[in-house]
Amino acid sequence: MFKSLLIANRGEIAVRVIRTARRMGLKTIAVYSDADANAFHVAEADEAWRIGPAPAADSYLRMDAILDAAQRSGAGAIHPGYGFLSENAAFAEACEKAGIVFVGPPPRAIRAMGLKDAAKALMEKAKVPVVPGYHGDNQDAGFLAQQAEKIGYPVLIKAVAGGGGKGMRRVDDPAQFGKELASAMREAGAAFGDERVLVEKYVARPRHIEIQVFADSHGNAVSLHERDCSLQRRHQKVIEEAPAPGMPPEMRKAMGDAAVAAAKAIGYRGAGTVEFIADASHGLKPDGFWFMEMNTRLQVEHPVTEAITGLDLVEWQLRVAAGEHLPLAQKDIPLVGHAVEVRLYAEDPAKKFFPSTGRLARLRAPENMPHVRMDMGVREGDEVTMFYDPMIGKIIAHGETRRIALRTLRGFLARMEVAGPKTNLGFLIETLGHDAFIEGDIDTGFIDRHLEALVPPAEPSPRILALAAAAHLKARARAAGADPSPWSATDQWVLGGRRAETVDFIVGGVPHLMKIEPDAADPTLIRIDDGASVVTNASMTADGTLSATVDGARLAAAFVPSSGGFTLIHEGIATEFTVVNPLDVDVASDADTGALKSPMPGKIVQVLTEAGATVKRGAALVVMEAMKMEQTLLAAADGKVAAVNVSVGDQVEAGAVLVAFEEAEK
Repeated sequence: MFKSLLIANRGEIAVRVIRTARRMGLKTIAVYSDADANAFHVAEADEAWRIGPAPAADSYLRMDAILDAAQRSGAGAIHPGYGFLSENAAFAEACEKAGIVFVGPPPRAIRAMGLKDAAKALMEKAKVPVVPGYHGDNQDAGFLAQQAEKIGYPVLIKAVAGGGGKGMRRVDDPAQFGKELASAMREAGAAFGDERVLVEKYVARPRHIEIQVFADSHGNAVSLHERDCSLQRRHQKVIEEAPAPGMPPEMRKAMGDAAVAAAKAIGYRGAGTVEFIADASHGLKPDGFWFMEMNTRLQVEHPVTEAITGLDLVEWQLRVAAGEHLPLAQKDIPLVGHAVEVRLYAEDPAKKFFPSTGRLARLRAPENMPHVRMDMGVREGDEVTMFYDPMIGKIIAHGETRRIALRTLRGFLARMEVAGPKTNLGFLIETLGHDAFIEGDIDTGFIDRHLEALVPPAEPSPRILALAAAAHLKARARAAGADPSPWSATDQWVLGGRRAETVDFIVGGVPHLMKIEPDAADPTLIRIDDGASVVTNASMTADGTLSATVDGARLAAAFVPSSGGFTLIHEGIATEFTVVNPLDVDVASDADTGALKSPMPGKIVQVLTEAGATVKRGAALVVMEAMKMEQTLLAAADGKVAAVNVSVGDQVEAGAVLVAFEEAEK
């Protein structure tokens, strides 16, 4: 066994690998970009080496910089994590040439599965079922459109290289094929340096089920059962579980055998995932699944497999890389209970899951829940930047049954406190509690079908508004030293009258004007909006835990102050309140539609309008790339374009005016 390990990655996977390596007695070495100088994974490692500026292309994707850090630090092995260079055959070869162990498969196996078209041809030879489609070399747009017609709509355009939903588009209408093809190719080129695509039949009720495989260098290969990754949005996984709901034993064996056959066909070594698509139209059946691709690395969702098997897959990776035999034979692989994992992202579900950035002002989780695991890539106070994937971390629950695991995980999430960037926490809570999901009625279209029910309403409830009023008073009193003197008060106290106050909150751009009036007879009681709500016994601890009784119900929330107001977190839902100062001048209205502004930092990849053009509300104006995904920005209202301020390739900051409109005539 090598004595030291460099982790050529960042975030939660780097932290997760470091902890197993440390338990095994290895020295751990991190690498970091300028944006990650103070990151969690850097703090966790025994030592860390700078590899370049913030953009991934200038740091985490630079083979020379990572190998230089490995040689200077004396690392005996490199673990690539996932993403970045984890499926790069040239990097694996470079490690071998430098005399450093690459914790992953041989370069020839990476190449065999790295191109989806070639991989499907290999699988057909190995008698592994594949999805009908065109996997050839002809990339002419007209030819591919003809192939799509032959296959029959709907079809799926997929990048030949890479994965993670990038360069993937579902097309239902032949008239949209050209536009979606161009977008998929552009995104694939940016993500993988390879614009080539394939076209496949889109399965109507698809279940995304994958098999975890492991192989050693002694000819042994095993399946560690399946994971169901059907809960997706934008073709990216959001919730994963193991085993797959409704999986018959005979289908589990058929899929496991097919996955092991796929691994052996390419001389595989290490951890890999063989991904299948299954037709859920009439339930899961042994003859109703097809090979999609093989990921020649550890997967983000590997913790659910660890939970049901009780095994440490990173330990297996390190032992296999050191030349050891697989620790267990197929017949000895356990399968105990059920596990569910959610991915906590910095994104706004109410705005089509648009990525969000910013400082994590609050990131706390409930304690003493032994059946829940957190794999986090950041800590409270860390920054979520535009440069990398917006995943904050993963939360995994294990239980005797699926329902127990779901209930445990949902309860845990409802007690989490996250504030700063927008997150999908509320969306995850709603999804785990949705009746159809609980019943296992799932496929890859689940989120789109139930989106309205899964996205929490932006409008706060009267109870939350009442809590906000109490929080406002308590925070102000604490800031003033809790001086009860009327001369220190900033409310509407008058001599001989009762003290009352009008507070103007803005939530999600919507104003809420509230009248707050303490009761003359009971100083612990506050009436809000002429008695519409009554708050009693409000208190706030030093760490910002607010407790209050609202209309007879005792509630608790986390209070997180910000520069313009505060955030309340109640049952996992974070509501941001801006407190309007009546003396401030309103220089810009949220309702202003006089310009299209960049919602976050990013790169312009396409401009779809020009000066003088007349556009309708909802028209696509600009396509930008932010946090590894393309985002199409739409017109907020009908209007005439006065100026386009950006060109393809421009880097823009949040709030930058991309397209200006002529002022509407009054």
